[in-house]
Amino acid sequence: MYGATQMPIGDTTMFTAPTQDMLFNITHLTQWDKISALPQYDGLDLDDIGAVLEEYSRFCGEIIAPLNASGDQTGAQYNAGRVTMPGGFTEAYAQFVEMGWQSLQHPEAFGGQGLPRSVGAAATEMLNAANMSFALCPLLTDGAIEALLTAGSDAQKQTYLANLTSGKWSGTMNLTEPQAGSDLALVKSKAVPNDDGTYAITGTKIFITYGEHDMSENTVHLVLARTPDAPAGVKGISLFLVPKFMVDESGALGDRNAVQCVSIEHKLGISASPTAVLQFENATGFLIGDENAGLSYMFEMMNSARYAVGLQGVGIAERAFQQALAFAKDRVQSAPVDGSTREAVTIIHHPDVRRLLARMQALAEGGRALAAFTAGWQDLARHAASEGDRAEASAISEFLTPLVKGYCTESAIDVASAGVQVHGGMGFIEETGAAQHYRDARILPIYEGTTAIQANDLIGRKTLRDGGRTALALAAMIKSTEADLAAGDPIAQSVGKQLSTARAAFETVVAHFLATAKQNPGAAYGGSVPYLMLAGNLVSGWQMARALLAAQTEISSGNSTPFLKAKIATARFYADHILVEAETQKHRITGGEDSLLALDFA
Repeated sequence: MYGATQMPIGDTTMFTAPTQDMLFNITHLTQWDKISALPQYDGLDLDDIGAVLEEYSRFCGEIIAPLNASGDQTGAQYNAGRVTMPGGFTEAYAQFVEMGWQSLQHPEAFGGQGLPRSVGAAATEMLNAANMSFALCPLLTDGAIEALLTAGSDAQKQTYLANLTSGKWSGTMNLTEPQAGSDLALVKSKAVPNDDGTYAITGTKIFITYGEHDMSENTVHLVLARTPDAPAGVKGISLFLVPKFMVDESGALGDRNAVQCVSIEHKLGISASPTAVLQFENATGFLIGDENAGLSYMFEMMNSARYAVGLQGVGIAERAFQQALAFAKDRVQSAPVDGSTREAVTIIHHPDVRRLLARMQALAEGGRALAAFTAGWQDLARHAASEGDRAEASAISEFLTPLVKGYCTESAIDVASAGVQVHGGMGFIEETGAAQHYRDARILPIYEGTTAIQANDLIGRKTLRDGGRTALALAAMIKSTEADLAAGDPIAQSVGKQLSTARAAFETVVAHFLATAKQNPGAAYGGSVPYLMLAGNLVSGWQMARALLAAQTEISSGNSTPFLKAKIATARFYADHILVEAETQKHRITGGEDSLLALDFA
């Protein structure tokens, strides 16, 4: 008689954040010497950062991670316009707010802690690894804060930012409509001026993450809509602040605004995160910035969210890897192929399981390194002393953002799928938790702009627009690292050769696009995703190579630890097994365009 699976299942609630790797990246990959010298971070040292990361790791591991599987099973519940979160979520969020975790990277002027972006990135990864459904609420709030800091009036900042920074209030981003997905030129929501200077907002918005929930006291909706005389297309979109509950001059909450949740979606994954359909019926809204400039303001929130989604990819990859590793150390099956014993051994002794685990670890660490590197440039873009330095850092950080979003999220699917494979048949069983990571990861290359949208941005705005200047500047930096590797030991030299080949492939592709994109844009943009994957792989591999050099330097100074040895081994694996894929992507772009466009799907 068949019944429930009679096989040991690991603890799906367990998660330990890789704080040592995070602090290593901050120290060695973010240009910490320049960042720590900025006036904004005067007096901040790495010991302080390490203490913050360790305490946040404890919170994520003990309070948030145990809610991941149960939240997935229960899901957010909708009833008559109200959304109830799964058991434990509201209480955990109250602790999140009380401990000040929302405020880490936000300005002290509004109650934030003013920590560097790299610290905020590490925290974002941890929370999403612990529980991605839970973490989506703070993620959208971070984006709302960025948008208001950029374009909000002084009154709006004073009214809303302190409570958003604390997490007491949450934020949302309202772009998509039933007829307008990624093409925001089709947005139809209306904003009619009222006599008191406010606007009456009417329209339907879909796919609104945390558009309705019971964790925060108030929700601040940022909404794209059109005023009556607005130009057609994206040039006629304005941005409005629409609070769930009105706020009086003292900051106290008043009546509920005329915005209602009419349903939530039933999804493949992130079931505990309510994805709402919101109906605005003459809701009171406040114009943010100037009329018809809303899309540029919303891009501040979108870019923040896109980078954070890339960190979600790193977090899911890390969680899937940890779970697969624990299972492989526990699951006994088959004798080893080397004949060392006739007894069945734990599957971590089997070569292909080791290959899968090594790839999972390398992709997770490579993505984390890429994100930390990008965060360093983000800080310099905001705070470097000279306008020229800020402009250079801004160009580089903007080039890297679609790589973090696109490469790290596509890699997350790779890693989560490998995690299912390591579990074997048990990976297809919900009780192990491996399937949840796979389901949750699948949204990441889709929302906040699909991989193709990120790739189109990379090739169009970030490569062709400046004639490849930023792309080739990065290539020149990589070449400098190659010289350092060439002067090192045989392992460093071997990694350097693979990095050099991948960098040359990247330069070939950039030159190819510059020469052919205008004449044949269809072929160029048909190769945009391979280009993004090549560039993301290259920069991740580059950061792993830099990490290898830093680890070797520490070891040569007498600080030989298992962590540093493992960092060298992982960087070597990345170069031999992942970085080599750059050549394949190059061929897809420069040699595969004819066959791509020749396919007839009529």
